[in-house]
Amino acid sequence: MSASLRVKGGIPLVGDIEVRGAKNLVSKAMVAALLSDEPCRLRGVPEISDVQVVSGLLELHGVTIDSTDRDGELLMDPRNILQAHVADIDAHAGSSRVPVLLCGPLLHRLGEAFIPDLGGCRIGERPINYHLDVLRQFGAEVEKRQDGLRLTAPERLQGARVVLPFPSVGATEQVLLTAVLASGRTELRNAAIEPEIMDLIAVLQKMGAIISVQTDRVISIEGVERLGGYDHLAIPDRIEAGSWACAALATKGDIFVRGAQQQPMMPFLNVFRKIGGAFDIDDEGIRFWHPGGRLRSIALETDVHPGLMTDWQQPLVVALTQTAGLSILHETVYENRLGFTAALADMGATIQIYPECLGGSPCRFGRSDFKHSAVISGPTPLVAADITVPDLRGGFSYLIAALAADGESTVMGTDLIYRGYERFGDKLDALGAVYHAA
Repeated sequence: MSASLRVKGGIPLVGDIEVRGAKNLVSKAMVAALLSDEPCRLRGVPEISDVQVVSGLLELHGVTIDSTDRDGELLMDPRNILQAHVADIDAHAGSSRVPVLLCGPLLHRLGEAFIPDLGGCRIGERPINYHLDVLRQFGAEVEKRQDGLRLTAPERLQGARVVLPFPSVGATEQVLLTAVLASGRTELRNAAIEPEIMDLIAVLQKMGAIISVQTDRVISIEGVERLGGYDHLAIPDRIEAGSWACAALATKGDIFVRGAQQQPMMPFLNVFRKIGGAFDIDDEGIRFWHPGGRLRSIALETDVHPGLMTDWQQPLVVALTQTAGLSILHETVYENRLGFTAALADMGATIQIYPECLGGSPCRFGRSDFKHSAVISGPTPLVAADITVPDLRGGFSYLIAALAADGESTVMGTDLIYRGYERFGDKLDALGAVYHAA
């Protein structure tokens, strides 16, 4: 049974909460421990279900993990790794897409790896062909089986020249995790350069990797013979910080997000200010609040870094329902990420979605039937409704909408939110939200 919350809306969220390590970095840094022949220490680890899934997968492969009495710290010992049973990987991975990123490290350490059928949030096609093509270029052999894919590396993987058709974060991570122990030099073109990618590169450099980030999305990796351990404090989660900022705006609240950092959030902060939101930055974090008065409509477009991150789009849409005039959103990263707006329309929002590229330059979805642009008319008061969480980021956005709406909403499937939002129930309590289990 999925968890549900009964949420009373119309109450400004006011208070102080903390964000820790980024979900999109922590899980990849944990995978990087497989490349090491020494213990690794990762700090700032959030209590989210994705961390539990990755921990379980590592333990299935013989990694010893110790988090006892260490709040936000993981000690991982990968010195005795082994090949896990296929059925165990499949059963434990669930909807996680992490097993595909284990392939490069496992091919180096064990000579084989297995990928079960993959899940993940249903926000777009997110094919793994980028990953498989990359691994084949390094010399991996891929065998399709009824229960998934078996990969083998009869010899040491070789450096390669990889050109990605799109700056895919996952494929960039795959190249990095595979190339660092491959023989020779790897050149990756059209790479993703998100802050979490840069932090993963910092982890790998601490382990002994030689990685150069050049201009025009080019990353060069010189393979080394071995990698040691690392001690690393994860970059704070900019997605969670932006989500709470949108909650402050939508509920006319005032939230200090302890741990939030300015530099990785600059594209979001620009949009937040253009809409009319207020923020103040200090060494401890960022305070976000609604300064009163009317919020302003805007035209915006998501893009790979340094553009506006697609994971900020969904909570921003909720805030945009409260702006005056027409806002235009063009989603260029995931083709099906606007499906969540139907529930917002049921709550009183005026949102229309279109297949055309509105409000920006033509993108790769422009000649398809994917509805990847939205026009949001506001301000429209939101009213309570029964809504079901569609995916991780859409789920938290529904929670924001319920907190802003007039009346009591039932938000179903909230257990999915725990994938990426640490202790969000405790944080709602700290901000004065009124809710209970449904």
